[in-house]
Amino acid sequence: MPEAGAQRLADLTTLRLGGPARRLVRARTEGQLLDAVRQADAEGAPLLLLAGGSNLVVGDDGFDGTVVRIETSGVDIAQDTCGGAFVTVAAGEGWDALVARAVDNGWVGTEALSGIPGSVGATPIQNVGAYGQEVADTLASVRTWDRVDGVQRTFAAADCGFGYRTSRFKREPGRYVVLAVTFQLRLGELSEPVRYAELARALGIEVGERALTSEVREAVLRLRGGKGMVLDEGDPDTWSAGSFFTNPVLDPVAADALPADAPRWTQPDGSVKTSAAWLIEHAGFGRGYGNDRVALSRKHTLALTNRGGARTADLLALAAEVQAGVEQRYGVRLLNEPVLVGCSLDPALP
Repeated sequence: MPEAGAQRLADLTTLRLGGPARRLVRARTEGQLLDAVRQADAEGAPLLLLAGGSNLVVGDDGFDGTVVRIETSGVDIAQDTCGGAFVTVAAGEGWDALVARAVDNGWVGTEALSGIPGSVGATPIQNVGAYGQEVADTLASVRTWDRVDGVQRTFAAADCGFGYRTSRFKREPGRYVVLAVTFQLRLGELSEPVRYAELARALGIEVGERALTSEVREAVLRLRGGKGMVLDEGDPDTWSAGSFFTNPVLDPVAADALPADAPRWTQPDGSVKTSAAWLIEHAGFGRGYGNDRVALSRKHTLALTNRGGARTADLLALAAEVQAGVEQRYGVRLLNEPVLVGCSLDPALP
C-alpha cells in the first residue's frame, strides 16, 4: 500500500479525488520522463502517467506504484504558405493554451476544441473531440516511447487507429508513452466548416459555414462554461472529469428500438450514434441528481461532480446507478470515458 503521507492524487486530478501514490516523480524534461519510465519498468513497479489529471478517476486506496507527472514543455513551429503550419508540441504542454496560441497565430483546425482541460500528450490517446472537431482532424504524427520493445516510435496519423474517443494508444493501454505530438494546421482567419448545430446557432451561421477562428473559440468557451465544462476553482459543477460517459454507438436495430424522439446520428459505417445525456435525463436522472457529496452537474448531466468531501467510492456508486438505470430503461449500456485507476464500475471488481 502507499506510504502514509505520500502525495495525494486528489491534489492532481480535476475531480479532486484519489488516494496517495507510493512514489511521485515530476518529469520536466523528456530525458527525465524516459528515465522515470525505464526505471519503473526495470523494477517491475506499477506505473501511472499523469499530466493534467482531467480524464482520470483514481480509487480511494490510491496507486501502489510510481506516478510520473508529465511536465515537459516546448513548441516547435515549421510554417509555410503551402503546407500550413507544422507544430510539434511536448506532451506536457497544456491543451487549451495550445488552442489559444493557434487562434492567435492564425492556425486553423483546433478552434472548436477550446476549453478542454488536460495536456497535449493525452489528446491523441482519447482522440479528444468536441463541437464537431477531433484531434485526429489535424494530427500529423505522434512520437512515443514503446515500453514493450524499448524504442522510440513515431506514428503517422493513418497508423494511430483513430475512432470515436479511441486510438491504438487507448486500445493498448500502458504500452506507449506519448512524448510529442505534431499537428498540421491550415493558415487563415476563418475556421474549418462548423459541423455542430449548437455551435452554428451560437455563431448565427448555418452548419457547414465558417466563422472567424477567434469567434468560434469565444462561442465554444461560452457554451462549455454554461455546461460547467470549463474549470473553475470556485464552482463544484466543474469539479469533474468532463463527460463521464461516451455517446453510445449502436447498430441500426438497437437504434430503432429507442424512442422516436431520441437523437440519432448515422455514422459512415452504418452504425448510429445517440446522446448519452438524452438517455440519462430521460431515464430519470436530471441535472443535480445525487447528494451533498456527489451529483450530476447542475449544468450538464454528463458530468459527475465532486461536491466536496466526497470519496471515489461515492462517485462510482452514482455512476453505477446511472449506468444501471439507463440500461434498464433503454437496453443501452453506457461506457465510461475517463480512465479508472484502482477502481471499477463493477462492484465485483476493486
